[in-house]
Amino acid sequence: MPRFPKGFRWGAATAAFQIEGATAADGRGPSIWDTFTAEPGRVIDGSNAHVASDSYRRWRDDLGLLGELGATDYRFSISWPRVQPGGTGPANPAGLDHYERFVDALAEAGIAPLATLYHWDLPQPLEDAGGWLARDTALRYAEYVGLVLDRLGDRVDRWITLNEPAMTTLEGYALGTQAPGRTLMLGALPTVHHQLLGHGLAVAAIRAASGTAEVGITNNHTLVVPASDEPADLVAAGAFDLVYNRIFIDPVLTGAYPDLSAFGLETFPALEPGDLDVIAAPLDFYGVNSYNPTYVAAPAADSEFALAGLPFEPVGPPAGTPVTGFDWPVVPEAFTELLVGLRRDYGDALPPVVITENGASYPDEVVADADGERAVHDVERIAYLDGHLRAVATAIEQGVDVRGYLVWSLIDNFEWAQGYTQRFGLVHVDFETGERTPKDSFAWYRAVVADQRG
Repeated sequence: MPRFPKGFRWGAATAAFQIEGATAADGRGPSIWDTFTAEPGRVIDGSNAHVASDSYRRWRDDLGLLGELGATDYRFSISWPRVQPGGTGPANPAGLDHYERFVDALAEAGIAPLATLYHWDLPQPLEDAGGWLARDTALRYAEYVGLVLDRLGDRVDRWITLNEPAMTTLEGYALGTQAPGRTLMLGALPTVHHQLLGHGLAVAAIRAASGTAEVGITNNHTLVVPASDEPADLVAAGAFDLVYNRIFIDPVLTGAYPDLSAFGLETFPALEPGDLDVIAAPLDFYGVNSYNPTYVAAPAADSEFALAGLPFEPVGPPAGTPVTGFDWPVVPEAFTELLVGLRRDYGDALPPVVITENGASYPDEVVADADGERAVHDVERIAYLDGHLRAVATAIEQGVDVRGYLVWSLIDNFEWAQGYTQRFGLVHVDFETGERTPKDSFAWYRAVVADQRG
C-alpha cells in the first residue's frame, strides 16, 4: 500500500436510521423512512428498521469496534426526528442526551467525531407539509441545526451539513424508488435548491456558534462514462453528469447553477435573490461519497427515460467488468479519474477532500473457523477496498488534496429500499441477535490503518 500523507484521517461511517433501531424509543418521532418502509412493496425484503443493528442500545459495542480498528475518526449521523420529533418546536432532551453520551465516549476513546446533521431522515410532519419541495423545510432545518449546536457545539468540532442531496432528489422525489417515494421526475428539481439552501443556512449557524469548528457537505459523485463514442451517447453522458453531479456541486463551490437548457430550463426552479450567496459560503472540507462509475447512453425511443423526457439512460458496464453484490461495477481507476476531475474542474474552489463513504456490498457468509470461532472471509471486499485506497493514493500523487478515508460501513445495516439484502460492513451483524462478528476485511483495514499511522 502506498504511503498516505502524515496526519491523514482513517475511519468508518454509518447513518442513524440504518443502524440505530429503537424507532419509537425516548420520544423519537416518525421519519419519511418509517412511513416508506411501512408501505407494502417498498422494501425488497419487506423489512423495516425498527431494530436494524440495534446501535441505539448497543453503541458501546460499536465504539469498542472503532477502538479495535484503530480509527482516528468516526462519521455518524444525528437523527432529526430523534432530536426534534415533529420537525418544529423544542428539542427532545432524551434524544440529545443520547448523542451527548456518545460524543463524550468517543472523546474518551480518542476518536474524533465527524457528525452528519442530515442523513435522509426528514421528520414525517415536514414531508406532509411539502418536504424538500417547500422552501420552509430549509428554514426548519436551520432551526434543528441550532438545537443540535446548543447541546453539542462544544463537543463536536467537525460537521457535515447534508449527506447525498442527489439521492434525496433523484431517488426520493424524481424516481420514487426511495423515501419519500415521489415520482416527480424534473418536477423534483426544487428539492435540489431547498436542500442546498438548508446547507448554506446550516453553515452560517455553525460559523456563528464556533469560530473553530470545521464544516463541509457530502455529495455522492460518480464518474459518468459514455457507452460509446457516438455523439448521441456523449450528449447523454453530459446530461447525466449535469443532474447527478454538477447541479449539486456547482452552486456550493462556484455560486452558480450549471446551464440546464438541455432540459428546457432557462433558470433554476425555486431560486430567489441572495440564495446563491448563502449556498456558496466557504467550506473547510468537501465530502465525497463514491462507489462506482456510471455508464450512460442515449435513451431508446420507447424506454422509460425517453418517455419521461430525459435525454439519457444508464446502462450496464462493459462485458467482463467485475461487479459487487449490488451489481455496481468495480473500476478503481475510475475513482482516481473522478477525484482528479474534481480538482481539474474546480481548481482552488475545491476545498480539501475527505472520502466520507467508499465500500462494497457482497453476500457475506458466516462460517466456523478451524478454532470454532465465527468468521467471514470476504476476500472480494478486501480487494475492492485495496484497489480504491490505491486509487485515492494515485489521486493524491496527481495533486488532489485528500485528507481522509472513511469506509462504508463500520457494521452491516438496513440498506434503505434493499432492506437487509445487502451487506457493506467491515463487521457482520446477525439481525436476529445483534451479534457482531468482525470480517476479514476488518482485520485487513485495521492492519492498513496501523501501518499508515506508524
